[in-house]
Amino acid sequence: MTEAPDATLRAGGYRITAQRHLVLQAVTDLRHATPEQILAHVHRQSPGVNLSTVYRVLTVLEDVGLVRHAHIGTGSPTYHATGEAPHIHLVCRDCAAVQSVPASIAAALVAEIEDATGFAADIGHAAIHGR
Repeated sequence: MTEAPDATLRAGGYRITAQRHLVLQAVTDLRHATPEQILAHVHRQSPGVNLSTVYRVLTVLEDVGLVRHAHIGTGSPTYHATGEAPHIHLVCRDCAAVQSVPASIAAALVAEIEDATGFAADIGHAAIHGR
């Protein structure tokens, strides 16, 4: 983990821990991963970490803005680092493949929703299912 994530954690009132470093590195390495996949990656370096620790760390990392999650399918959410460009997940109903497209592709829709309702949509959590 670089100084920037450390500073972000400190600014949020959190201590810097080995588990936070390992989980953030796993999210970054895996790009899109469930907590279970993150745990498997973390276990390569620290087999003593458990799934509840991964969930707690992900909550902290999301609270300070270092990771985001999306509900791509059924089951656990998928996490990715916020350093990636904002994107929308396109999920194929037939083969379960996931493709990322820039969030800017939905700018007109987001603007229309806000104009019509005053609601500022956060599409960084969006997954669109189709074929």
